[in-house]
Amino acid sequence: MTMPIFLSYHLVLVENNSEHNATLAEVADAFLSDLPPEERAKAQAEVSKFVRWLGLSRRVKDVSPVDIASYGEFISPSAVKPLRAFLTYARRKRLTNVSLAPHLRAKRISPKTAPVWESRQTGATLTEQGYAKLEEELAHLKSLRSQVMEEVKTAAADKDFRENAPLAAARERKAHLEGRIREIEAILNQAKIAKEDQDTTRAKLGDTIVLRDLSSGKELSYTLVDPREANPAKGKLSIASPLGKAILGKESGQTVQVVAPAGTLCCRIEDIFVSPRASPTVTENRDNPNKGHSS
Repeated sequence: MTMPIFLSYHLVLVENNSEHNATLAEVADAFLSDLPPEERAKAQAEVSKFVRWLGLSRRVKDVSPVDIASYGEFISPSAVKPLRAFLTYARRKRLTNVSLAPHLRAKRISPKTAPVWESRQTGATLTEQGYAKLEEELAHLKSLRSQVMEEVKTAAADKDFRENAPLAAARERKAHLEGRIREIEAILNQAKIAKEDQDTTRAKLGDTIVLRDLSSGKELSYTLVDPREANPAKGKLSIASPLGKAILGKESGQTVQVVAPAGTLCCRIEDIFVSPRASPTVTENRDNPNKGHSS
């Protein structure tokens, strides 16, 4: 039997305000534990990826509709059902004041448009910070290779492959690791670094934008980035996302509207800043990007 992945987190959720600071990892552990074994096996992989993407230690109450809508850009339609169930669970437990589930919608890509999307993967324009972060991630992932291989060998020592769930899990982790390494290498080898531009008249790639949600009054801050380095949980908003597209090219003081599944999101651009430059310690391969990033 496969155990929940968040073995270091344990939470008994009770419906009162003392649990309002619960983290995504804690709530995911509780949600998966409440599911029947068959449903748990189906939901676990998608919920795990979701909370890792947003941040294991992030509080549920801090997750915004923008985070949820942006995550939909990266998932297949089959992932929607278990993730909406998870978000509905969090809302039912009163761990968030917002109904987040309606904001999750997978981006549908037809076979005819898939080659176009794949071709764009080779032409990323990254911020210096984004390039540096990808290099750091690549180095970290490569350092995990020996550990993952050892996990596969240990799990394979059990000769009963029919019931060897640890082996299947170890092989899956190895496949994900190698896939991500190849993906980052391909991005870095073809990436262009966005030129520094101090003009903040209009929002552009690399700028940090301060927004105000006109319905709640809440202030939000995002840096506009290429889809390859997007992560709204860390304040990185893709220029290909609905909100990113609406902001791009706008001026401070303008109002932008985004139509979401749960309604129209209205925000005012409060300010535009040029993001600070990254440390120059990771620029050696940028003049000739086809060198220096290979397995």
